[in-house]
Amino acid sequence: MDSINAPASENTKKKNAWNLKQYVIVALIVFVTFCCCILFFFMIYRYNGFADFWKKLTTILQPIIIGLVLAYLLNPIVKFFETHLRKFLSPRIKSQRKADSLSRGIGIAGAWAVLAGIVVLLIAAIVPSVTRSIQGIVTELPTEVNNLIAWWEEFFEGDTEAVTFVGGLIENASNALEDFLKNDLLGQAQTYVASIASGVYYGIKFLTNLIVGIIVSVYVLASKETFAGQAKKIIYAIFKPVRANVIIETVRKSNEIFGGFISGKLLDSAIIGILTYFILSIMKMPDTMLLAVIIGATNIIPFFGPFIGAVPSFVIVVLQNPMQGLYFLIFIFVLQQIDGNIIGPKILGSSTGLSSFWVVFAILVFGGLWGFPGMLLGVPLMAVIYYIAQNIVEFLLRKRGLAKDTASYIDLIKVDKRTNRPIYETSEMTEKKADEKSLQKDEKQG
Repeated sequence: MDSINAPASENTKKKNAWNLKQYVIVALIVFVTFCCCILFFFMIYRYNGFADFWKKLTTILQPIIIGLVLAYLLNPIVKFFETHLRKFLSPRIKSQRKADSLSRGIGIAGAWAVLAGIVVLLIAAIVPSVTRSIQGIVTELPTEVNNLIAWWEEFFEGDTEAVTFVGGLIENASNALEDFLKNDLLGQAQTYVASIASGVYYGIKFLTNLIVGIIVSVYVLASKETFAGQAKKIIYAIFKPVRANVIIETVRKSNEIFGGFISGKLLDSAIIGILTYFILSIMKMPDTMLLAVIIGATNIIPFFGPFIGAVPSFVIVVLQNPMQGLYFLIFIFVLQQIDGNIIGPKILGSSTGLSSFWVVFAILVFGGLWGFPGMLLGVPLMAVIYYIAQNIVEFLLRKRGLAKDTASYIDLIKVDKRTNRPIYETSEMTEKKADEKSLQKDEKQG
């Protein structure tokens, strides 16, 4: 009798334990959901406080953020140096560990030397020329405005209304700018001095954070495999292998998208800047270096960058020579066609996989949220979000036994609930015709 009751009691204990486990899981889910709701409510109704906290946190972590960004940007250069140095040092050093360590150290130093060299060359080549261009524009502005009005009068000779309207418009704009420089700028000198002092303070603070960030980047680059291993260890400790694999794959894909886009866009913008400088020099345009810097720098922003850079550049040229301003617009149009159809696709390829609509959407949304960094990083970030959403949708469709490709849903009307078969507009019309024929046949037989 005891032997019969023993299995029953064990089954009852297992059942009770299983019920208790279910209750604990449900209670945890309810608790986490409740906490998320409170957090969401707090973010909406206490947005200012949350924003202030976030701003303070990012200010504190600024050196770490700078260090991580620098390490991420320099990592491809470090890998390039390290790979070639390891091939050279491994046969010559007995200890492989020492060869790897020496290759890593020289690779990091080489990457920083390359970055420092680029910065020094850019400063030496750009700053004096840009400074001269800006000084020339400021000192010669009244003369250039008068020349522009005279050219306009000569061009529209006989059309007094157009000459008077545009001439008055240019003269009013010039007077407003001159009045601002003489009265507002000088009258608010004390305010500007205070702003400059504040700017100097924040500049020194940023410089300090930059130095700390450089040190952080060196540590990150030196121990990047360790940090990556620790992150993976935490992910596999928290999640089951199936979910952890998905997270690791998503991070890998995100790194591929961001790395390909940023490095490609920087190279593309550098090529456009250099090309602009040489062609404008051949065309004998004024302030070629300043124009090349503006066009190259703004070209980093996808889609809207060329238009943003073209507007101030056109103003600089047209004030000095109106006809050259027209030639400059033609050059910019041709250059952007070459960049958009030849240079850009060759360098960037399909690094993001986004359509033009999602590119514009990402720039507008993330640019509105985070300004210039949002406009620059919005496209790869949107590509990552699109990739994650696409994987989730495909997973759910696969579970339901439905097609994954978008083309299968363009002419879709519905999916049959019983057979799970897609029904298209043409197939439904065919079925209707078949039903009508069958009904007519039955009527004739009746």
